[in-house]
Amino acid sequence: MNNFWQTLKKPLFVLAPMADVTDVAFRSVIAKYGKPDVMWTEFVAADGLYATREKVGMKDEENPLMQSLLFTKEESPIVAQLFSSNPENMEYAAKLCAKLGFDGIDINMGCPDRSIEKQGAGAAHMKDPETAKKVIQAAKKSGLPVSVKTRIGYNKEEIDAWIPELLSQDLVCLTVHLRTRKEMSKVAAHWELMPRIVALRDELAPDTLILGNGDVESIEDGNKKIEETGCDGVMVGRGIFGNPWFFSGKEVSKDEKLKVMFEHTKLYEELLPQKNFSIMRKHYKAYANGFDGAAELRAKLFETKSREEVEKILIDEKII
Repeated sequence: MNNFWQTLKKPLFVLAPMADVTDVAFRSVIAKYGKPDVMWTEFVAADGLYATREKVGMKDEENPLMQSLLFTKEESPIVAQLFSSNPENMEYAAKLCAKLGFDGIDINMGCPDRSIEKQGAGAAHMKDPETAKKVIQAAKKSGLPVSVKTRIGYNKEEIDAWIPELLSQDLVCLTVHLRTRKEMSKVAAHWELMPRIVALRDELAPDTLILGNGDVESIEDGNKKIEETGCDGVMVGRGIFGNPWFFSGKEVSKDEKLKVMFEHTKLYEELLPQKNFSIMRKHYKAYANGFDGAAELRAKLFETKSREEVEKILIDEKII
């Protein structure tokens, strides 16, 4: 196994997997303007990758889910995040990711989406550690290093029961979102609990890297959290919205931000022509924010349906 994780220098700053956000277009922009130590794809259904091939007879390259597994060499090292409660499906999907050239596999064991949980995946794994372990072992058959992203518990904090189950699996990395599934993202992340997780790692699996996730607002804030808790690094999610410069720490002007927003838009149309253009709206909300006239500009951008329409607005605003 080629474990790229062992070549990285601490502390680690990595990009969180976010559905309909961290696609290949946005990651390409981030790689250009402030590349993190590791990138994650959006999460992808291993069951869907398997079913279309085995049941429908569709070739892998014809599967619409493959859009979420597109990446460029500039993004490396990049980890494919998969979810499933079916070991056979996970093995198939992980081996597919190995063929595609990914550097690692991450398994989502924390997503609170009910449709994911109904499949026994995401946060539902916290209720069934034995299945979780079978899924991890199946992913390892890909030959890629395997990591997990999870939470501190389901309805309540369950660190002492749940985290050791994962640490028993010889993971290369464990990312812990410091909230329960019940809390979603409605409360502040419980960073005060991270030292307990680190202590468990030190005792049970000293070679496993521990990353913390939740409310990392800047590089300085991330470094402070790392220093205070003893974890190996942080994963950044919401802080990256509208801010591809997050990992560089660079401050940019309104005009520069909007020019890169247009660059992002062009990449979205070029790289993901089959995806709905309306997905870009959540990015426009973040890019067009925090300056005079932002609300009016946002309202115009929300009405757009193509790169050309966005370009016209920015020309009228004398941005490009």
